[in-house]
Amino acid sequence: MLNQRRREVLSALVSEYIASAHPVASRVLVERYGLRVSPATVRSDLAHLEETGYVYQPHVSAGRVPTDGGYRAYVDGLTEPAAGPGPERPEAAVIRRFYGEREMEISDLLRDTAALLSRMTAYMSVVVAPAVRRARIKRVSLVSLGPRQVLLVVITSKGQVAKRFVELDSAVSEDELGDIERFLAGALDALGTKEAEAVHRELLRAPTAFRVIAAVLIEEVVACMVEAEDERLVHGGAAGLLSQPEFADPRSARPLLELVEEGLVLVHALADIASDGATVVRIGSENSIEGLSRASIVATSFGPADSQGVVALIGPTRMDYGRAIDVTRVAADSLSDSIQP
Repeated sequence: MLNQRRREVLSALVSEYIASAHPVASRVLVERYGLRVSPATVRSDLAHLEETGYVYQPHVSAGRVPTDGGYRAYVDGLTEPAAGPGPERPEAAVIRRFYGEREMEISDLLRDTAALLSRMTAYMSVVVAPAVRRARIKRVSLVSLGPRQVLLVVITSKGQVAKRFVELDSAVSEDELGDIERFLAGALDALGTKEAEAVHRELLRAPTAFRVIAAVLIEEVVACMVEAEDERLVHGGAAGLLSQPEFADPRSARPLLELVEEGLVLVHALADIASDGATVVRIGSENSIEGLSRASIVATSFGPADSQGVVALIGPTRMDYGRAIDVTRVAADSLSDSIQP
């Protein structure tokens, strides 16, 4: 547990490192942050912070850099109730004006929100539409187009319609196709993507001719649901992310960019961490998903409780957390107001 003075020293060090991207020396903290203590005391506090895992020294002669634990202590200080709301940032007024001047379809609004936030912050922005978290299978229909050809139609609980032409390995009669359709209707009713995948795995454990065909069709149903969910994610700011020193080497940014382009894993991750209008911060090693171990996420949910979307910013662990938290909150609040019936 840090005492108040060491919390102030850590906060000053994190703020300076966010601004400079260079290891921070004790003299810089004394000169720029009005800590009201001697340089020797600051050096002693930095040594303690290093011993307890909040900062580290990349080289013997260098200053200190925050660890993920140091960022976490800093963010917790920003968000604890005792801290209270700070002065509103200029970006908040810009975001509110942006929504006040626009009347557009939700898909366009989400895309423009992602573009606005990425321009403001130079981080990657991700917006997930509300429907993605609650989409369920409402109906599965099979239409025979020939002995081995089937038209699969999937309707979700959000009104999305997906169609696929499926080529089967063996011929299926009209009666057999009807039996399979009834089986799918019962097995998949009201299921989400992950639950449908579980049914698919179960069918493969004890294959019969019927179950093999049903498994093939369920695999296609899952693919339809994945497509529907991917369409609900928009993002912007890849160029801004690459301008950050941590991602200047494209090889370091590649896992993160691939994760965003793939879409579905990130959709589920954001849906899992952000809920009920809360703002959630995940820092570096706190992210369990491959591709995010060197990045931080600030995410805020929006929309009605039974079908929430997410606004998120993804950047280096050296991101400006206070700014990111504020702009995602204002954007989420504005989106919630915009989509109210």
